[in-house]
Amino acid sequence: MAIQQIQPEELFQRKLGGKPLYSSVVVATGKKMIFVAGTVSRNKNGEIVGVGDMRAQILQVAENLRISLKAAGASFKDLVQTTTYVTAIDEFFKHPDARAVIFSQSYPTSTTVEVRRLSQPELMVEIEVTAMVDDVA
Repeated sequence: MAIQQIQPEELFQRKLGGKPLYSSVVVATGKKMIFVAGTVSRNKNGEIVGVGDMRAQILQVAENLRISLKAAGASFKDLVQTTTYVTAIDEFFKHPDARAVIFSQSYPTSTTVEVRRLSQPELMVEIEVTAMVDDVA
């Protein structure tokens, strides 16, 4: 499997600490694609973690995504595409370090959309991801 991140010089690139926050283009070749459903900040018991706290919710979503990817034989470094839904985009952008937990290992393509609400009013962020790994079966 090979993943190539492309940052065309002709396009603006958002950066944190001199590194891109995401890739403008990802070219991925491999044998196994992994699709992780929209993931929210619920713990194993179904309780919402970080009610009213965007940073805490981002970090819980990161942990839940890590668990899901690991179950499929992948990790954050294998991400090729992400879609993030937030209820308060300005608040979301105040926490790039928390977001970097997920995105700084692979710089996947990334879309962030502000929505009126998620499946429960206490939820502030939901992220779905696609990863690609070699098929070792």
